[in-house]
Amino acid sequence: MVLAGGMGKRLLPLTRDRAKPAVPFGGHYRLIDFALSNLVNGGYRKIVVLTQYLSDSLNRHLALTWRMSTLLGNYVTSVPAQMRMGERWFLGSADAILQNLNILHDERPEHVFVFGADHIYRMDPSQMLAQHIETGAGVTVAAIRRPIEEAPELGVIERGDGTEISAFLEKPKTAKPLPDDPSMVFASMGNYVFETEFLYDIVSADAEADGSKHDIGGDLIPRAVSMGQAHVYDFADNDVPGSLERDRAYWRDVGSVDAYHDAHLDLVEPEPVFNLYNSAWPIYTASVTAPPAKVVADKGISGEIVNSILSNGVIVSGGSVKRSIVSPGVRVDGGATVEESIVLHGVKVGPGATVRRAIVDKNVMIPEGAEVGVDPERDAARFHVSESGVVVIGKGDVISEPR
Repeated sequence: MVLAGGMGKRLLPLTRDRAKPAVPFGGHYRLIDFALSNLVNGGYRKIVVLTQYLSDSLNRHLALTWRMSTLLGNYVTSVPAQMRMGERWFLGSADAILQNLNILHDERPEHVFVFGADHIYRMDPSQMLAQHIETGAGVTVAAIRRPIEEAPELGVIERGDGTEISAFLEKPKTAKPLPDDPSMVFASMGNYVFETEFLYDIVSADAEADGSKHDIGGDLIPRAVSMGQAHVYDFADNDVPGSLERDRAYWRDVGSVDAYHDAHLDLVEPEPVFNLYNSAWPIYTASVTAPPAKVVADKGISGEIVNSILSNGVIVSGGSVKRSIVSPGVRVDGGATVEESIVLHGVKVGPGATVRRAIVDKNVMIPEGAEVGVDPERDAARFHVSESGVVVIGKGDVISEPR
């Protein structure tokens, strides 16, 4: 089960017209492609994606991209709120599972992976399952070391004997550091594996609990801890084929504009922090039918590309692209500059325009001579600007700019 029902408010305006897991990433991927690729590469190919808000583009992506062979009964399918428990949407991630227990009754698995749909990482889930079976846990939570100052934004795990979880704290104001490193905590990655019968019991009990928010991290895992049934899997122990030491145990929550922008910059270094080019553990997505990228001169000025990723159908005609991700069908015209930016599908950057430290959503026209990311006060009056100053232009927004 892949949880894809979140609203993604901190990624606005990128989530204004689409579900968070459907947000493009890395040129031609969608966020959900990373979780699905990890499951499929690990050999788990009966997958339901639980959807809710603004799910049209996500449903279309799943239908057109994630087609599995029916010969062996494999599938990836989206499942909206079925309202089997009454006329209501999902009340939380635990309630989303509760409303879809019929799927588990039909399939009768021994174990169930429950993964988030909007993180950037590579992981072999079979290694997590092996530990889960060995320990006899009811639930195993994948965890990663994070700086202790980030604890108020995380689900923090305190480890007991062996792999047992002694406490699980959702977004605590203060947290106990790891015994071997006072600067770090163990944080939940939002990936779980449950023993199926235990999952039935715990979500059913949660549904009857007064005051529950029906959330996996906030309610189910603390309940499992109190029962002595929760264990932790250290993501640092996961060995993914083809991984390099530099991108080993890489995981990013791209839930905010700044985190989304920073994760993209991880891709463009000569030795990237996260390597998209690992053919031993590929990230799958829809193929774009378009010509190869092209870089040409305009009026004698050559196009310049530095530490950037260009997707199919891109034409850079006498422009400059530096430390940026350029998605399919983008045009960068003569004298234009794109720096440390994510430019999504179909954007046109006009002659002499400047786009700096920005995220430009689909089908935006940057007029000739326009400046984005140059004047903070002017940008704030026209666009959404993040805490660190990243400018975001929404899908199809019209920019008025004097020539």
